[in-house]
Amino acid sequence: MIPAAPPESLPSLRVWQRKAMVAYHRGQSRDFLAVATPGAGKTTFALRIAYDLLADGTVDTVTVVCPTEHLKVQWSGAAARFGIQLDPAFRNADVHSAADYHGVVLTYAQIGADPQVHRRRTLARRTLVILDEIHHAGDARSWGDGVKTAFEEAERRLALTGTPFRSDDNPIPFVEYEEYDDGVKRSKADAVYGYRDALADGVVRPVMFMAYSGQAKWRSSAGDELAVRLGEPLTKDLTSQAWRTALDPAGEWISQVIRAADRRLSSLRAAGIPDAGGLIIASDQNTARAYAGILKRVTGKSATIVLSDDAGSSEKIAKFAASDDEWLVAVRMVSEGVDIPRLAVGVYATNAHTPLYFAQAIGRFVRSRRPGETASVFLPSVVPLLSLAENLEQDRDHVIKPKSEDQDPELLLEQAQRVLNEGTELGGERETLESSAELDAVIFDGGSFGLPVQAGSHEEQEYLGLPGLLTPEQIHLLLRKRQREQMSKQKSGARTEVAERQAAEPPMTNAQRRLKLRKQLNALVGARSFATNEPHGKIHATLRSKCGGPPSAQATIEQLEERIAEIRSW
Repeated sequence: MIPAAPPESLPSLRVWQRKAMVAYHRGQSRDFLAVATPGAGKTTFALRIAYDLLADGTVDTVTVVCPTEHLKVQWSGAAARFGIQLDPAFRNADVHSAADYHGVVLTYAQIGADPQVHRRRTLARRTLVILDEIHHAGDARSWGDGVKTAFEEAERRLALTGTPFRSDDNPIPFVEYEEYDDGVKRSKADAVYGYRDALADGVVRPVMFMAYSGQAKWRSSAGDELAVRLGEPLTKDLTSQAWRTALDPAGEWISQVIRAADRRLSSLRAAGIPDAGGLIIASDQNTARAYAGILKRVTGKSATIVLSDDAGSSEKIAKFAASDDEWLVAVRMVSEGVDIPRLAVGVYATNAHTPLYFAQAIGRFVRSRRPGETASVFLPSVVPLLSLAENLEQDRDHVIKPKSEDQDPELLLEQAQRVLNEGTELGGERETLESSAELDAVIFDGGSFGLPVQAGSHEEQEYLGLPGLLTPEQIHLLLRKRQREQMSKQKSGARTEVAERQAAEPPMTNAQRRLKLRKQLNALVGARSFATNEPHGKIHATLRSKCGGPPSAQATIEQLEERIAEIRSW
C-alpha cells in the first residue's frame, strides 16, 4: 500500500538527513545504522526512507520497534505526517494488523515475549524493520535473541540510535563491528551526525551544566555520623552515600537546587523563551512525588508528575508538551526519545551515571527550535557526572573488548581490596541528618567556569540570570566575564584575609608544608583514580616518570608542587 501523502507535502530534510538518505539509497544494503545525536531528527530520516521504500515497492509493510509504550504513540503520530499509518496498539495476540495500516509499532519487550509471532509476520510480507534506539536490543538476552529471530529474514533493516554504546560486551543485533589490532571490536555506523556537528549547524541547543556541591551529613547503619563535602575526592562508597544524602528530599540540598532551577527557568521565560519548560528527573516514584511537593513548597508552583506505571502517562506527556506549564517531574518516562522541544531547564536528581542513561537524559533538553536558545541542567558536583558533562560532545561507538585470561594478579588484588574497603566502609542503610547546596561551577563546552558560591546568594543569581538567547560564543564570553569578576572579588578579599591570618598564625615549617602538599597530591590522585579506575600506584608512577624524582615520601616541596601542577593539567 502506497503512502497517502504526495511527495511535495513531506517534511523538509536537514542537510545530514539528505546526505544519509543518499547514502542509504546508493548502498541498497540490507542493514543500515544511522547514529545521530538526540534531537537531530532520526525519526524524520527513518520515515522518509520508509516512505520511499513503500512508494517504489521495495517493501510492502513497515515494522517499527522502540523502547517504550509512549514512543509507540509518538512514532505513529510522526508517521501519519508522511501518509504512513502505523498501528501503535498492536498486540502479540492479534497476529495480524488491520488491512488499512501500513504496518505496526512494537516495543522490544513485545518482541522478546513472542518473537515467533513477528517472525511469521515478517516472512509473510516484504518488511522494512526500523529498530529505534537499537542498543536496547542488548538490554536482555531474550530481547536480543528475540530481535534476531523475528527480523533476520526482513527485506530491509534500518537501525537508529543516538547512543551506540553500552556498559557491557553484549553485541547489538544487526550492527556491524570492526576488529582493530588490539583485538577490540567497535560498532561501525553508515551515517553519523554527532552533537558537535549538530551544535555547529544550530540543530541542537548548547547545554550549560550547573554543578552544585555542598555539605552532606548522615548517620550510617552502625550509628556513626559522617559529614563530608559533596564533590571532594572521596572513596566510591562515601561519594555514593553523600550523593544519596544530597538527593534525599529530607535534606535542604535538593530544595535549594530546585529553587535555583526554578529561578533559571523564570529567567529564560522572561527573556526570550516564554514557554520554556523544566524537567526534574528522579530516581524512583516516591522521590518523584516528594520532589513535586518540594517544588510546590519552595516556589508555589505545581508540577505534572509522570510515572511509568500510571494510567494515562502518555496523555500527560502530550498535554504537557502542548501547554506552557512550567514543570514536569518524571522517573524514566521522559528519559529517551520523548519529544518535548520546549524543555530548557533540567534537574538531574538521580544517581544513575552510565554514559548511556546520561546522554539520553540530556537529550531531552537539546532540541532546538530557533537560533540562540540554550539549555541549563542542574546536577550534583560528583566526579562521575562531571566527567560525563565535560565529555558531552564526544562521539562514542559500542566497544567489545577481548576477554583476557591472564590479567595482572597484583592489579586484580588491588582492585578487589579497594572494592572491599569501599563496600564495607559505611554499610548499606543511612539516615540523612542535614545537607546544603552551593553552586560549584558552570560547565560549558568541556570547560569549567566560576568559583563556589552559596545557594541563594547574589553571586549565584548572576549565573542563574544569564540570558536565554545566546550563541555559544556569547555564552563563553559571559561565563569568562563572570569568572573574572568573581576571581577579582575573591582576590581582594583573600589578600585581607591572608594578611590577618598570617599576623595571627606562625609560618609553616618545611615539614608542615610537605605534609600538606602530600595530602593535596593524594587527594588529586584519588579523584583521578575514581574517574579513570586506574590504580593509585599507577598514577603516582606516571607522575614520577613525567616529573622525575623519588616517591612522594622522599620528594622535595618543589617536586610535590610540580606533580600537583601536572595532574591538574590532565
